[in-house]
Amino acid sequence: MGIATKLLGSKAVAALTAPHGVDRYLEMFNPMWAATEVRARVVSVHRENPDAVGSAPVATLTLQPTSTWRGHRAGQYVQVGVELPGSARRMTRCFSISSAASLPGERFTLTVRANDEGQVSKFLVNHARPGQMLHLSQADGEFTIHESAATPTNNHLLMISGGSGITPVMSQVRTLLRDGYDGRANRKVTFLHFARSAEDQIFAEELAAIAAGDNHVEVHLRHGDQTFSEFELRRRVPDFRDTDTWACGPAGLIELVRAAYGDDNPRLRVEFFKPPAAPIGAAEGDVSFTRSGEAAANTGQTLLEQAEALGLKPEFGCRMGICFSCTKTKTAGTVRNVLTGEQSSLPDEEVRICVSAPVGDCSVDL
Repeated sequence: MGIATKLLGSKAVAALTAPHGVDRYLEMFNPMWAATEVRARVVSVHRENPDAVGSAPVATLTLQPTSTWRGHRAGQYVQVGVELPGSARRMTRCFSISSAASLPGERFTLTVRANDEGQVSKFLVNHARPGQMLHLSQADGEFTIHESAATPTNNHLLMISGGSGITPVMSQVRTLLRDGYDGRANRKVTFLHFARSAEDQIFAEELAAIAAGDNHVEVHLRHGDQTFSEFELRRRVPDFRDTDTWACGPAGLIELVRAAYGDDNPRLRVEFFKPPAAPIGAAEGDVSFTRSGEAAANTGQTLLEQAEALGLKPEFGCRMGICFSCTKTKTAGTVRNVLTGEQSSLPDEEVRICVSAPVGDCSVDL
């Protein structure tokens, strides 16, 4: 990290640029300049399943992040924030990274399916264009591999995925192949994937090339009504219960895989394709924004969303609890972090209103 970056990220500069924060000013000069926040410019958009009929479109976005990007491990996800047309709010959703593991500041890819109920995913697939800026979190998630070319073992690795769940698994396989995982010492990868149809298959050409290559990676694609079965898994990998396995896909597939492996099998790692969030629960009490004099019944939404519903326009940045642009003083009451579920009742407490939901009566200096 350079001296300039350290200075821009210091508490002294943050105090001088309050309440907006240094990143707001840097963004005005150049969207790719950042001190603490992470943003990315869309480099290209590639449609993965143009011939699919009756399936949601899928696209791969290549992103160039700001220098604040710390890189990612294969299998991790990232929160993506976009301002949708006609909306004053920034919406965020989580997407697994599909490219091989990246270093700080390196390009990476997201492969996104435009689900009917997903406003962010539909926007990214159908409307994102080169040059567009996206707001990001740092990479997160524990659905990662420990194997690499630098750590040779005799392990047999097994990957199972379905639909869009292929994206973190592809990141893992791409990382292994890029880093020289060539099957020495009897190492082997078995990759079993389920898709709705051959036309809907994501990464079809690349998977065919991997399957044909001399790389000790077995690829087995199943389409249509060819569903997961323990019988086939046992035929492909007789000792699958004792094999390090990563499985990602829809709930139905994961339930079948878990049943085959047995309860609490330490060899099985699973990932659900959804953002981490704590349930809202019952909403009680009233929320007061003391400086503006506005108050209303608690709806259970975040303080930022409830303030906006009352017509207030508080400062915000990432809407993901990352940039601290929306920090306000909670003068009384209890709030819950919607990402972690943690509650706090401290008086005169600084809270990020974009990820803080009131629990009962709550007052905020806003």
